[in-house]
Amino acid sequence: MGNELRFDGKVAIVTGAGNGLGRSHALLLASRGAKVVINDLGGSSTGGGRGSDAADKVVAEIKAAGGEAVANYDSVEDGAKIVQTALDTWKRLDIVINNAGILRDTSFQKMTEQDWELIYRVHLLGAFRVTQAAWPHLRDQGYGRLLFTASAAGIYGNFGQANYSMAKLGLVGFANTLAIEGRKKNVLVNAIAPIAGSRMTETVLPKEVVDALRPEYVSPLAAWLCHEECQETGSLFEVGGGFMAKLRWERTRGKVFKLGRAITPEAVQKSWESITDFTEATHPTDVAAGMQPVMDNLTSQSKGGNEFIDVDAALGYQFPETTSSYDERDLSLYALGVGAAQDPLDTKELQYVYELHGEGFRPLPTYGVIPALNSVLKMSAEGKQAPGLNYGLDRVLHGEQYTELLRPLPPKASLRHKGRIKDIFDKGKNALVVTEVTSYDAQTGEPLVRNEITTFVRGAGGWGGERGPVTDIPPPERAPDAVVTEKTHENQALLYRLSGDWNPLHADPEFARNFGFQKPILHGLCTFGYVGRHVIKAFANGDPRLFKSIRVRFADTVLPGETLRTEMWKDGERVIIRCKVVERDKVVISNAAVELHKEVPSAQAKPAASAQASAPAAAGGGSASARVFEAIRAYVAQHPELVAKVANVYLFKLTQPDSTWTLDLKNGAGAVQQGAQGKADCSLELTDADFLAMTSGKADPQKLYFGGKLKITGNVMASQKLGFLGKVGSAGEGSAPAKASAAPASGNEGSGSSHVGNGRASALFTALQERLAQKPELARELGAVIQFHITDPEGFWVVDGKGTPSVRDGKADKADLTLRLSDEDLAALVQDPQAVQRLYQHGKLRVDGDIRLASRLGFLKQLI
Repeated sequence: MGNELRFDGKVAIVTGAGNGLGRSHALLLASRGAKVVINDLGGSSTGGGRGSDAADKVVAEIKAAGGEAVANYDSVEDGAKIVQTALDTWKRLDIVINNAGILRDTSFQKMTEQDWELIYRVHLLGAFRVTQAAWPHLRDQGYGRLLFTASAAGIYGNFGQANYSMAKLGLVGFANTLAIEGRKKNVLVNAIAPIAGSRMTETVLPKEVVDALRPEYVSPLAAWLCHEECQETGSLFEVGGGFMAKLRWERTRGKVFKLGRAITPEAVQKSWESITDFTEATHPTDVAAGMQPVMDNLTSQSKGGNEFIDVDAALGYQFPETTSSYDERDLSLYALGVGAAQDPLDTKELQYVYELHGEGFRPLPTYGVIPALNSVLKMSAEGKQAPGLNYGLDRVLHGEQYTELLRPLPPKASLRHKGRIKDIFDKGKNALVVTEVTSYDAQTGEPLVRNEITTFVRGAGGWGGERGPVTDIPPPERAPDAVVTEKTHENQALLYRLSGDWNPLHADPEFARNFGFQKPILHGLCTFGYVGRHVIKAFANGDPRLFKSIRVRFADTVLPGETLRTEMWKDGERVIIRCKVVERDKVVISNAAVELHKEVPSAQAKPAASAQASAPAAAGGGSASARVFEAIRAYVAQHPELVAKVANVYLFKLTQPDSTWTLDLKNGAGAVQQGAQGKADCSLELTDADFLAMTSGKADPQKLYFGGKLKITGNVMASQKLGFLGKVGSAGEGSAPAKASAAPASGNEGSGSSHVGNGRASALFTALQERLAQKPELARELGAVIQFHITDPEGFWVVDGKGTPSVRDGKADKADLTLRLSDEDLAALVQDPQAVQRLYQHGKLRVDGDIRLASRLGFLKQLI
């Protein structure tokens, strides 16, 4: 056979070759051209006696088949003589198979020293002496193959074979070291743990099993490991009965105890699950890999801890990401929970609880802590705790709170929360654990709120760790610049808890008494909300959008029905706060401050609008594809059935110019976003021009695909569900403004400009400008100035039908009619101007001014 693995010119020694495995190995090597030294002492399987018949018979078999072999009758303890036989006969040596062995099976209780010693001498000492004699010759010639015979008993242990197991596993370690030392000289060393029928296995396996485990099923692996083409070294294989497999060491990830602190048996006990868990097993391949965790730990220093807090395990831990959402109802309920609108005629407070407020619905900024805290409470209820934090709710109090709004909260949002253990401080008897949670707009990825929740853990300090920074904010030694006094309701805690804090301490009288309180206490974060409102009222002229951040320390409890007195000192853009309970003259919030903005910050432009918002302002109209995707967004909003019908996420990769868009028709109500968002089922790559041609019906998608202009990856069949794009693409492409002046400009509401966001409004009013330029009679039929106040995202547009027909962003000096509705509902109104009445009746549209003009909105129909 042309591809047969041959051993022509190679000389091999096989010890214990008179029977069983050794005989099988020798016959196979000789049949492939090797010259073989057949070594066998000729004794019994237990080591008694000796003779020449066994070796002579195998030599005779090989010669009868046309091969070359010579017999050797020495004990493996005389290994040098065996090697010399090869050198005297053929002047070289290439392969050594250490196979000789005996059994002295008995339980360890009955095992004699002779049983132990004899096994050691034949298996280990014998293999050592044969190999030691052969080693210099193999190294000097730069070639050699060594094979050691281990056993499953050595790997796994076996009753009655303590001596045999010791020797066989010892051979594995011997082979592993020789593999390292011989590699550079091309002397490769491996070990096998065979299962085969032989004189030795007859004592431990039933006869019918021994008969089925033929040695011939083992020898092919032995031959391959001894062949010059095989480069395997330092490995161990199990083989027998047609099965062959490589073994490797496996260990758990383990538990690393940082140095510099006591490691106690109790600490080991508590970490036993980590020490023994193979879920994330590793497979070290050498001593260096085995030592790596130890070496890494030598450079570390424990930050300390105790039975309640393991600082090394907990600090920096990142919680699994969570999601939540809220809307105007949640915000209103929260505002009522923190005492807002006790006077329902106070228009400044009414904006927190009434979604159709004339000046716009305004979320209370302190609500920013609620989604984050609720995500933490949810994980706690599900038993999800940071590693190393080993205390229960009975030990914790909410010690301090810091909430920072990165921009004013929108009236409704879907959020993603990312949390981590930011700091842990040792306060002597007690400890502080600071959990940082950042909440992001789920659609755009824009960060909205950052919270630092400081948990006071009773009795968990004292390890000598960092005490943390001094966060004291003492009030000035002068009279407050403003004071707000407000009484809480008797049921305030019951109302506030509807925002998510389910702790029975705030609702269950018996539970509260068990903790030493005369009745359920008010949530610290409820008082926190009161304080936030008081600052907005006193120093922000009632505008919550000027609120930037708040930091407080919870100093004492408040009982529902008690009166809160918030004392405030203005210090630049900061307001220093102290809050007391009037009835008991107790400070309940101390070391507190609120930071204010000088002006209302504008929302960060969202990804999907970045191309759209900037494009119209540029000469030439900017990116037409951005307007097409804006049109697709509007279409998807009006056709929610597409999600169930299409059920795929698409990624569009456009070139010349480059842009990336995600069309999600699989999740929620569907979405269009700029950039790669999540995992796409189908990706389409084409030029910007070909995309516009395809969506406007000027180019056939199939021709683009087969012409190599459209590349589709992923679920190609999913691309067949995009036929609807032709219905909206031409509208989007044609929505370029007639004039650059029609472009919406971003700015602050206070200056009369629109906050341009991610909504449909920008594209709709841009398209309306073009329509009125082409058909000015539509504006003259209107004969009025209409102010559109769009929310979520917020913006202002004016449609002027009195003078020269025009559309501009910003606020009108005097409008005949003002319509306030969400961006989503504006899209619905464009689809059907008769929807005015339905939107109005459902509280989704606020109408101020000449309500009769609301019937003249036909000019909006089918803008996109």
